[in-house]
Amino acid sequence: MMYKTFLLMAIISFSGMLHGQSIDYPETRRGEQVDDYFGHEIADPYRWLEDENSDETRQWITNENEITFKYLEEIPFRNKLRDRLESLWNYEKMGIPQKYGPWIIYFKNSGMQNQSVLYCRKGYDGEEKLLLDPNTLSEDGTTSLATYSVSHDYKYFAYAISKGGSDWNEIFVINIETGEKLTDHIKWAKFSGISWCGKGFYYSSYDVENEEKALTTKNEYHKVYYHELGNPQSKDELIYENKKYPLRNYGAFCDRDENYLFIAESEGTSGNQLYFKSLKSKKSDFIQLAYGFEYDYEVVAVIENDFYIVTNDGADNNRLVKVNANAPLKTDWQTIIDERESVLESVSYINGLFILKYLEHASNKLYVYNTDGEYKGDIALPGLGSVGGPSGDRDEPVFFYSFSSYTYPSVIYKYDLDTRTQKQFFAPSLEFDGDEYVTEQVFYPSKDGTEIPMFITYKKGLELNGSAPVLLYGYGGFNISLTPYFRLTAIPFLEAGGIYAVANLRGGGEYGKEWHEAGTKERKQNVFDDFIAAAEYLIAENYASPERIAIQGGSNGGLLVGACMTQRPDLFKVALPAVGVLDMLRFHKFTIGWAWTGDYGSSDEAEGFDYLIKYSPLHNIEEGVEYPATLVTTADHDDRVVPAHSFKFISELQYKHTGENPVLIRIETMAGHGAGKPTSKQIDEATDVISFMMYNLGMSYDF
Repeated sequence: MMYKTFLLMAIISFSGMLHGQSIDYPETRRGEQVDDYFGHEIADPYRWLEDENSDETRQWITNENEITFKYLEEIPFRNKLRDRLESLWNYEKMGIPQKYGPWIIYFKNSGMQNQSVLYCRKGYDGEEKLLLDPNTLSEDGTTSLATYSVSHDYKYFAYAISKGGSDWNEIFVINIETGEKLTDHIKWAKFSGISWCGKGFYYSSYDVENEEKALTTKNEYHKVYYHELGNPQSKDELIYENKKYPLRNYGAFCDRDENYLFIAESEGTSGNQLYFKSLKSKKSDFIQLAYGFEYDYEVVAVIENDFYIVTNDGADNNRLVKVNANAPLKTDWQTIIDERESVLESVSYINGLFILKYLEHASNKLYVYNTDGEYKGDIALPGLGSVGGPSGDRDEPVFFYSFSSYTYPSVIYKYDLDTRTQKQFFAPSLEFDGDEYVTEQVFYPSKDGTEIPMFITYKKGLELNGSAPVLLYGYGGFNISLTPYFRLTAIPFLEAGGIYAVANLRGGGEYGKEWHEAGTKERKQNVFDDFIAAAEYLIAENYASPERIAIQGGSNGGLLVGACMTQRPDLFKVALPAVGVLDMLRFHKFTIGWAWTGDYGSSDEAEGFDYLIKYSPLHNIEEGVEYPATLVTTADHDDRVVPAHSFKFISELQYKHTGENPVLIRIETMAGHGAGKPTSKQIDEATDVISFMMYNLGMSYDF
């Protein structure tokens, strides 16, 4: 690839009236960078915005935020909307309890705490005590808990923290009984679990050569280490690496009896190779159990020398197989629970039984089987919705799970496998009556005739005459399923007469491997066609009209919104791409972006370039087109989808867009891709995004 770079004048301001707009956008310097892709010269005038640490980029961020917040501050009902969100947010929340020997560990949030607090108790009725309060780790609440793990002797609690929403983690250890913090401190862990074994734990990390560039530098040569308690990180033992393949990830898992160590190796977001070794002998070597990256293999239970694995190898919708350590060849694998029409989403081993969570038309169901694969009954759920968990112990009959839906917040249930009875363990109370709303599931044809499911939620009695405002949400990628979940930030929109629609697009995991692959690489256009068809269905069925539809999605969903607003700007009034993958020619050059080529393909290959350039949002913005009112959102510490995607996209949009619709970007500071974002910042962002959307849909808010 050849590069030509010429510097132009510094950032100045110009009147948006140059393109028929009423907002004075900052003029973003356009360089003359041109890249050659297989004989095609592609301009990249905003390449300089990829350097997030430069003074020029920082000034650009200041300038863009200044005009965005000036616009947002003029929305007349913005403060009322924020007050309503705060009142809605301020209710007690609880996470699903986890059982570890004598300990029960769970999160709680009193309502407005920036980070949920971790508590523990001995037994179900023991005295509650504070285990870890992430709110004390930083003054502004931007340090969050990323993951945690309890040692197999139940003495120690290892936890990883994230600062500013970054994927980089630091690991610490405390004594559960005393609360004493140990001296152990691990830096630069990333995409890592914490798996206890013996006197320490396994974790994964990268080497970091330049800390200042750590948020954007390509992540290469993932390694697995073992840390023994009391030792400095410099003495940690390197357990596994593969110098031949810098663009692969490795995760370690030790079974509870500490007889076996497993290594999962991946080169994308789906598909993995699997290795294991016996820990009974120091001389044992790793044995490869599963080959290639076409299928997924997840170890869900180890019972003596038998490994129980959920896989889509030979079963697009997943099956449960048993593999014996002494006969690990695939020809010796035994199917315990075969594939069925619905997708097997997860398996939990509790009290000697398997609790299977299925996804049936994008809604969860729970079933009980024994280890021989015999069906033992259903677990009755409250209705159409999403299940969190289950969470239980392999030796005890009691487990917990959560249930939620679009208008019902998460309720935790306690289930007893011995008596086959359940009861509510925790139910939240907030200022909202979900019974006043209805959720229906519809199926509509996409461009090629494929039937696509969609959930539609609105207030009972709402007249469906095509005039209602609609918020259409989607994702469509990486085998991720959108199931009915409680979205607090959508409540003000519903209260004001809005319709909230969620489309289950191809590329997701709602119908298994085939459904996922139908929205990948050269088939990615199917995802956008599905989303466009969702809007067309809502119009045809008299739910809405084009001037009353807003579209929203984050990350891969941000790509979805960017592609659809550039392909069909006439179909939507508002576009809300959040932390989106918007430059499809360079996404793989930053941090973990290379891992997404399994879904997207790569511009490094001629075939990949040919289909990526056709829908890449950045490269399909046209001069003189009136695009929907757009609010791009990103954050300066997003090292998953680096903010340069959003920076370059909005710069090109502001340069070429015509008409009166505002096209703005909101750039959060000390925040990342989304995980661990403090409550205060969540409310700030939700207030701005929802008020922008409602204002540009012609709505008001006066709750």
